[in-house]
Amino acid sequence: MRHLWPFLWGLSVGVIGGVLFKRRRTGFRSSPPTADSGVSFRLSFGPYVVAVGGGTGLSAFLMGLKGFTKNITAVVTVTDEGGSSGRITRDWGVLPPGDIRNCIVALSENDDVLRSFMDFRFDKGDLAGHSLGNLMLLASAEMAGDFKLAVERINQLLAIRGRVLPVSTENIVLRGRTNDGKDVKGELEISNFGTDLNEIWLEPSDAKPIKEVIAAVDTADLIVLGPGSLFTSVIPNLLIRDFRERIRNGLAPTVYVANIMTQPRETEGMSITEHLNWIERVLGKLPDYVIVNDQEVPRGLLERYKADGAEPLYLNDDEEVELYEKGCKVLRGSFLRVDRVKGEPVIRHDGGRLSEAIFSLIQKKDGGTF
Repeated sequence: MRHLWPFLWGLSVGVIGGVLFKRRRTGFRSSPPTADSGVSFRLSFGPYVVAVGGGTGLSAFLMGLKGFTKNITAVVTVTDEGGSSGRITRDWGVLPPGDIRNCIVALSENDDVLRSFMDFRFDKGDLAGHSLGNLMLLASAEMAGDFKLAVERINQLLAIRGRVLPVSTENIVLRGRTNDGKDVKGELEISNFGTDLNEIWLEPSDAKPIKEVIAAVDTADLIVLGPGSLFTSVIPNLLIRDFRERIRNGLAPTVYVANIMTQPRETEGMSITEHLNWIERVLGKLPDYVIVNDQEVPRGLLERYKADGAEPLYLNDDEEVELYEKGCKVLRGSFLRVDRVKGEPVIRHDGGRLSEAIFSLIQKKDGGTF
């Protein structure tokens, strides 16, 4: 398949360039315009936010966040093993591109043509199951010889609001041990044994974050952990020692965005407090804030999720008092949104409302009451 990459890369650049040219020349947008030049200028003076995680949770948040600031750095985990990303990693030895692709698409302009192009998935031949966005990142990595540079080139090509960075460019494996002493390896096994985990770590244990990630933490006004899978999206980033210590010892306040639902097997039966206990255990401190959803899940959708082993995550008053006494303040709100994926309703964070809550915290900080 190696002879396909120059063709795929050329095709990708050509089609994306055509979309961007059409939008600039005709003013075409497939959704209502969200920013003229004045708004774009204002967003460039927005606060500096570092968003840490991976998966659909982080990308949903980024879609809302880009309406408030352009100074966004999404720090994305590189332990994904599933689907197209896993196959690319196994076959080509590059870091998994899937979560990075999703975050890049989330930060791009609201252009449905461009989004559908990046998310297009082949269904035949050797490319079956691969998304074109993943293949673009692979082609860029092959041409650049460096995964970080490849991601930066895609960032620039799509002119996204902010930037997306892998937390590290080293080949990292997620490892864990259950309460009964069973060793588990890799994201897929970790997600199947999450509720039984007693320890979690990375191999190699001395993996280094890229310097741009550290620089982003040093200049951040706020660091947001999540939303996303606890053990396979948020915690893997915090297991990188230099990154973790920079967050823990830095000046920027930290916010943990609690998931709306538990995840079957990975966090099944766990409470928000138990999620935070793991964050504290790995990070070395509780976040300064936790954002929790108080909105009820629609009944029909709730029953479907319960049948799969997922339950809503709520925080009671006693738990809130306990967290407050430990220095972690709670921000409640209605953050649930129902999207459709392949025709099926799914629960997601409302990125706009979540971003409003995040920025209310920044305003408090700027007012001296954070």
